[in-house]
Amino acid sequence: MTPADVLHWTTLIALILLGLALLVSVVRIIIGPTLADRVLALDLMTVVAMGFVGALAIRTGQMLYLDIAIALALLGFLATIALARYVLTRRPNPRGEAP
Repeated sequence: MTPADVLHWTTLIALILLGLALLVSVVRIIIGPTLADRVLALDLMTVVAMGFVGALAIRTGQMLYLDIAIALALLGFLATIALARYVLTRRPNPRGEAP
């Protein structure tokens, strides 16, 4: 088995596992009981997407994908900060009921 074959199979396995992790995070976003669960799942989704893009960059040899991963990291960070700020500043229900 050549090093190219090892690289091919390891990146293939990594892409499959990262794809499954993306599906699990999407499910958590859909059925998350609280807003905090959904925010955390969205953050997980951006981190897994960065790993997916990184594995794709290794598999194809195109280093342009790493720039995309950096941009995705910045976007994910800003989205997490914005959603955390929204969670902290929303008004509580005066009657104590769940929204």
